[in-house]
Amino acid sequence: MAPEQTAEAASLLRNFERRFLAARSLRSFPWQILEEKLRDSSGSELLLNILQKTVKHPLCVNHPPSVKYAQGFLSELIKKHEAVHKEPLDQLYEALAEVLTAKEHPQCYRSYLLPSGDSVTLSESTAIISHGTTGLVTWNAALYLAEWAIENPMAFTHRTVLELGSGAGLTGLVICKMCCPRAYVFSDCHSRVLEQLRGNILLNGLSLEPGATAAAQHPGHNTGDSESPRVMVAQLDWDIVTAPQLAAFQPDVVIAADVLYCPETILSLVGVLHRLSACREDQRAPDAYIAFTVRNPETCQLFTTGLGRAGIPWEKVPQHDQKLFSYEEHSEMAILKLTL
Repeated sequence: MAPEQTAEAASLLRNFERRFLAARSLRSFPWQILEEKLRDSSGSELLLNILQKTVKHPLCVNHPPSVKYAQGFLSELIKKHEAVHKEPLDQLYEALAEVLTAKEHPQCYRSYLLPSGDSVTLSESTAIISHGTTGLVTWNAALYLAEWAIENPMAFTHRTVLELGSGAGLTGLVICKMCCPRAYVFSDCHSRVLEQLRGNILLNGLSLEPGATAAAQHPGHNTGDSESPRVMVAQLDWDIVTAPQLAAFQPDVVIAADVLYCPETILSLVGVLHRLSACREDQRAPDAYIAFTVRNPETCQLFTTGLGRAGIPWEKVPQHDQKLFSYEEHSEMAILKLTL
């Protein structure tokens, strides 16, 4: 195989690997390019390599996606093979048979590969809305903010980070693994989300502090591995949390992703940001970064108007170059940096 063909095949493999591990929409896979490659004499070898990088990947074997997703993927893979080759590829049918006998669970796993060679694996709900919340799945802006963090690690290095509305935990886990924060506070208000969040933190090899409030009282002292951040989970209701309670975390950085989805939530978010702005009168106020998918311009306008009324200046962060994770490419996303 010529060097350029080898490079193309490697790129195709990476594309399939990243999309499958993250359980992205099957229609987003480069099926047409695969079909063209399968017409080469090396088509069967390519399919076997794809099988090893997806269904047979160690991350997938240990933490599989939903059975329905794996079944749909293998069916499409077999369809592409049959379109250009007469001889069946036994390994594909054997893999499909294994999936067909597997039991479906309400939780599935998604894995994201990091530039360091490490990965983040999340247990998520198979439903977009589950237990009355959307916080049990990862949304695009969380991936977008995680990419920006990897490109701008100094925004978090040796600092205490408070995340509002952590959801499944993707952004925070990436920052903990890639940006060397001193301490990281995951937070949410829904008890089921917090339960899943704690599980995901432990799943990724991080240790949890026994109590968020107690741990926050001494954020500058790391009693564990100096390279591992002190990690804690806090239950925060934006409508009732007080300025003193927020001040106890002593955050240097505040972040949130995909939390602008209804007027009531936006007003609550502005309120908690306003309280955070008064947390550290004797010190520098924390930096704040809010990432969101631009679904409705009126929603974004409501947020920026609310910031203006609360006296919180903001600026749009330039688009970043990193494209590490697979998400909806046609979605418009943005990050605002706030001056609290």
